[in-house]
Amino acid sequence: MKILIAYLKKETVLCIAVLLAAFSMLLIHPDSKYSGYMDYRTLALLFSLMTIMEGFKQTGFFADVARALLGRVHTFRQLYLVLVMLCFFCSMWITNDVALLTFVPFTILVLELSGLQKEMIPVIVMQTIAANLGSMMTPVGNPQNLYLYSVSGMGIGEFFSIMGPLSALSFLLILGACIFHKNFALDPELLKHMEPSGESAGKSSKTAEAASGNAVPKRLRNLQNLLLATLFLFSLLSVFRVISWPVLVVVVLTGCLLLAGVFHSSFLPKKVDYSLLLTFIAFFVFIGNMKRIDLIREFLNQTLHGRELLLSFGCSQIISNVPAAILLSGFTDQYAALLRGVNIGGLGTLIASLASLISYKFFAESQARFPEAGSKQSYILRFTIWNVGMAIILLLVAVMLDR
Repeated sequence: MKILIAYLKKETVLCIAVLLAAFSMLLIHPDSKYSGYMDYRTLALLFSLMTIMEGFKQTGFFADVARALLGRVHTFRQLYLVLVMLCFFCSMWITNDVALLTFVPFTILVLELSGLQKEMIPVIVMQTIAANLGSMMTPVGNPQNLYLYSVSGMGIGEFFSIMGPLSALSFLLILGACIFHKNFALDPELLKHMEPSGESAGKSSKTAEAASGNAVPKRLRNLQNLLLATLFLFSLLSVFRVISWPVLVVVVLTGCLLLAGVFHSSFLPKKVDYSLLLTFIAFFVFIGNMKRIDLIREFLNQTLHGRELLLSFGCSQIISNVPAAILLSGFTDQYAALLRGVNIGGLGTLIASLASLISYKFFAESQARFPEAGSKQSYILRFTIWNVGMAIILLLVAVMLDR
């Protein structure tokens, strides 16, 4: 029972999606039309990108980049900017959840070594906001963008024209928040004790110390990163519809076999968290069945009409923005408003973006070791104030853009 409860807490959205799918199957019994519910292209792109990002996490590539940048900081404001902007810009290409999985544990380590545990809440909260807002700039920045970009059939130019203004404003808001934070000089010796690079780079200091003796030689890691970068390029080509998704899957699996065979690394598809893919599949089944019920389809079409922006934002606050995007896209073709709504919808409550829960989990785990960092209640309060404030500003701008 304890194992079941723990799983339900960890995969709440997946469990809800499966229950909704199962309920809908009682209304519309499985038949040949079920296969048409799936957006196989989105599933293939998600699988490929998640697999490649697992590879980069194993090589510690992003932690190496962060370490190199931190070697040039001299004040806390510079440190703050580097840690936050890493999340903002990297999330555009490696997704918001991977950015936070990589840089939040790294940040906790940096602040610990620097004796700056008291700054943990403001830095992690701003990193979370930066990852959620930075990721909305590109189709590969987060799952909802990838899905909506795929299902809408829009071009990359149209996508950038929709999300570009909000991304630019988000950058200015985050930059202003970092610049106006208190500043002081750092001891130049404090950041010289970073853990060695390796498969565990970017994790907590305790984990890093345990694995530091098994660090992969730099030359081999560079070759691994080069192969992973090539696979990522193929993924972008598929996202931009230059190559088909079946070709991409074959290329990615071949690359994974090379990594496992030549470099003796883990077979990356085994490391992928498949709960997100299963969540998508369950929602596809639920939405596909609901669209076959005339009364429900007409009701949702009428309810959404002209209200896509605000309803997608509000729905995101309750069920998070990825499920909101999948659910609402089945009943409207106003993809520009939907894109803006679910991306801004990542701000607000702690569950509005599932990536936000990643940061909170890391903080909650470290808070026991660093009580001086502040309480969980303090984290949630600061998180909510900053998220709601920025969401209001971005929503006002989005409403003007939608007119």
